[in-house]
Amino acid sequence: MVISRTPFRISFFGGGTDYPVFYNKHGGAVLATSINKYCYVTCRYLPPFFNYKFRIRYNKQEHKKTISQIEHPSARECLRYLNFQAGIEMQHNADLPAMAGLGSSSSFTVSLLNSLYALQGQMVDKMQLAKDAIHVEQKLIKESVGSQDQTIAAFGGFNKIVFRGDERIQVTPIITQPQRLNTLQDNLMLFFTGITRRAPDVAKTQIRATSKKTKELKEMLKLVDVAFKIIAKNKSMDDFGKLLDISWKIKRGLTHKISNGAIDAIYDLALKSGALGGKLLGAGGGGFLLFYVPLEKQAEIKEKLKKLLYVPFRFEDYGSQIIYKMPDDTYGS
Repeated sequence: MVISRTPFRISFFGGGTDYPVFYNKHGGAVLATSINKYCYVTCRYLPPFFNYKFRIRYNKQEHKKTISQIEHPSARECLRYLNFQAGIEMQHNADLPAMAGLGSSSSFTVSLLNSLYALQGQMVDKMQLAKDAIHVEQKLIKESVGSQDQTIAAFGGFNKIVFRGDERIQVTPIITQPQRLNTLQDNLMLFFTGITRRAPDVAKTQIRATSKKTKELKEMLKLVDVAFKIIAKNKSMDDFGKLLDISWKIKRGLTHKISNGAIDAIYDLALKSGALGGKLLGAGGGGFLLFYVPLEKQAEIKEKLKKLLYVPFRFEDYGSQIIYKMPDDTYGS
């Protein structure tokens, strides 16, 4: 039996430039971090006493005789990609809801691949894990997803990630004094809107509009380096919060599906109550709202947004990990 733990992520700047349709032509980059909220995937070889070969448990349960019958697209394609012949039991659990803008689907794919590799007795490096997950989601499932979520989930940490053509990915950790990162974390507030949506559905609209929004996406790409310098050159961390506001205003204009009246009202209320900036996480349409709020204003923000669920979090540094492995040779291939 194997249990993997893989973090969710918060993307601060550059989201949208990590789609191949953009970065293959112009290059892309994001500034993002993994957080201490996780998905867990448990895998083991299924004992040979059942009239099915695959037991897949997530928010529903599947009992299937062949891989091709599995309904869950990531579970099906990960098993197919790694050419599993033996019967498998897989269970998924998570700290936060799916379809909420924290990269949950990619964290699941990374976590499942990590578990399946470990079950086969293999340990792959973080870059291979990220690229395998990108391949599964973009090429096999054919989802309209970018390349940042898989990379952040695999590597973990607070990083600048650069994307170029030919699957070239460069991960650069943010190096600064721990006190500055603590200041940034202390000034970030995360709220759940209660609205969930399928990110690929929102992303399809954005991808179709990419050729018409190249200027805006290039502006968002430039902000990655601006934010990087704010942290690296010991500038006021409040400038980071203000930059979030600039980036959000650009992003929300990419397509009509990114925001809506309810989200705009929450965002405006937060700014009037003391937030310096923020953004809706993920592709848009719902999920989690992130705000940069000076400490002295946070009590007021909580009061003004008390109808939303406040979710404390911290950055994490480890990425996807195998946290438990027990030999299971009895039923293996």
